[in-house]
Amino acid sequence: MSESTVRIEEIKPPSSDVGMIGWVRHHLFNGVFNSIATIVIFGFLIKIIPDFIQWAFIDSVWFTSGKECHAAQGACWSVITQNIRFNIFGYYPFEEQWRPLVAMIILISMLVYSRDWNRWNKMLGYAWALSLFIMGVLMKGGLFGLVPVESTKWSGLPLTLLLSFFGILMSYPLGVVLALGRQSRMPVIKAFSVVYIEIIRGVPLITLLFMSSVMFPLFLPEGVTIDKVLRAQVAIILFTAAYIAEVVRGGLQAMDKGQYEAAESLGLNYFQMMRLIILPQALKIVIPPTVGILISAFKDTSLVVIIALYDILNTTKSILTDPEWTGFSTEAYIFIAMIYYICCFSMSQYSRRIEKQLEYKHTPTQGP
Repeated sequence: MSESTVRIEEIKPPSSDVGMIGWVRHHLFNGVFNSIATIVIFGFLIKIIPDFIQWAFIDSVWFTSGKECHAAQGACWSVITQNIRFNIFGYYPFEEQWRPLVAMIILISMLVYSRDWNRWNKMLGYAWALSLFIMGVLMKGGLFGLVPVESTKWSGLPLTLLLSFFGILMSYPLGVVLALGRQSRMPVIKAFSVVYIEIIRGVPLITLLFMSSVMFPLFLPEGVTIDKVLRAQVAIILFTAAYIAEVVRGGLQAMDKGQYEAAESLGLNYFQMMRLIILPQALKIVIPPTVGILISAFKDTSLVVIIALYDILNTTKSILTDPEWTGFSTEAYIFIAMIYYICCFSMSQYSRRIEKQLEYKHTPTQGP
């Protein structure tokens, strides 16, 4: 063995500090309190996991009636499998439920395809415009021989995705505009932005939904009506935008004054300075809190039940009111929780991917 090999062996870390053993030691047993907490948690898991597996998988029933579920010892997943169509599509006409299914497939496909920034071009914009038109026609009907379906019958997962997608899509740019308005030197614009943000943030979303459903129609001329789903969508957009505005304002305030001075020294006007210099950096800083607000907006769509709109959570509650399926709320809510978790986790992971891409893109190349 050569002298260099001996030196390498001497400087290698101990086996207890690397690999799986090292990870366990540094993350689970790196102190007295952490070690005690790890032991307690493992003991708790060892106690409940076998019982959960027995209940959820071994003794469970999957494709039975409610009567057989009541006689079973384990979980009744039949409450999901036997009511899956109503759970997902709600009160949308049974024979037309292929239409919201296709609309959801188009929406998810476009979202997955658009996650790569290299694909963002005019063709993608046209594809989105065409996709949104097709989804609207599928949901509403009345064209190309499709039976018209009132928006009051839109429910289940399609309604959840509709409200959350357009709520996020429209509230983000509106929030950015409000943040810029609050930072504006024009008194009228600044006052309007401040008043709007503080009023909206001072009331719960339920209040806005109630106002949009009950109070707003009272101010319309006789015979004029606005679609209930549209009113709920506008309420969600206005509510979410106020919170995004405050987050973006924090990013703008975090920018160094030298950035503004450098942009002005280049001869850039206000809009060029914000679009090219300030906003890209400010929005990058506030990605984590912004995503937190958007995830909350996605979950808050369940509040539309206050105006008699039934998203996927409330269609599930409707199933549980049937005496045949009474008592199986745990299984039903676990299924709904998984759907919400998948959607929220996907949003969170995508935001982390954006952060890494921006960090890599703006990291200066190291010299030799």
